[in-house]
Amino acid sequence: MKNPAKTRILVLDEQPMIRYGISVYLNSQPNMIVCGEADSIPDARSKISEYKPDLLLTALRLGIGDSLEFIKALKVQAPGLLILMYAAFTESIFAEWALRAGANGYLMKTAAKEELPTAIRAVLRGQIYVGRDLGMHTFQESSGTSEQDRVSGNLPVIDNLSARETHVFLLIGSGRDTKKVAHSLRLRAKTIETHCEKIKRKLGLNSGRQLVEHAIKFVDENSLLKRARSR
Repeated sequence: MKNPAKTRILVLDEQPMIRYGISVYLNSQPNMIVCGEADSIPDARSKISEYKPDLLLTALRLGIGDSLEFIKALKVQAPGLLILMYAAFTESIFAEWALRAGANGYLMKTAAKEELPTAIRAVLRGQIYVGRDLGMHTFQESSGTSEQDRVSGNLPVIDNLSARETHVFLLIGSGRDTKKVAHSLRLRAKTIETHCEKIKRKLGLNSGRQLVEHAIKFVDENSLLKRARSR
């Protein structure tokens, strides 16, 4: 009897040791094989074309080489490619954002390693996967969930912001000033300043300093890795 074909997985992460660890672990799983590794979005584009993976496992990256924008583009260029994203930010904040971009699942970097193949298998079955910490293992709805079915718990803090405004807010919370945010998003500093004014108005903030403090606090409270380091 012929052995079933293994699921071909491409791993995208800028850190070599993380790619190596993920690849070794997934290659030890039955019916899974890492067909390639990529350290950047341009590298991933090339290797997706070359290796024809069934699934892309990618870290969430903001700024230059925005992985959310990359996912949106991939869903147009390669609609059959499954995408599982992992990140340091809590699912209650970013799972929905990733799913709306086109990801098929979202997993925390702090999840037990056994959860990774579980998530991959769920996605291969056609399910939408979010981590166990959220309290629900899979979502049968697509990324177009209605407002009453939103999976986010803490998201109302930034719920009124547009996708671009949210992105700017998170980059500010990650320690970037206006010039660095503009560089990361390949926009003019004046454009970022306009976004900041809109963010302040929507969040009821009175100054740039308040915006920075609010953004940093938000990122600190919703990044599990940061919280783990502070303990």
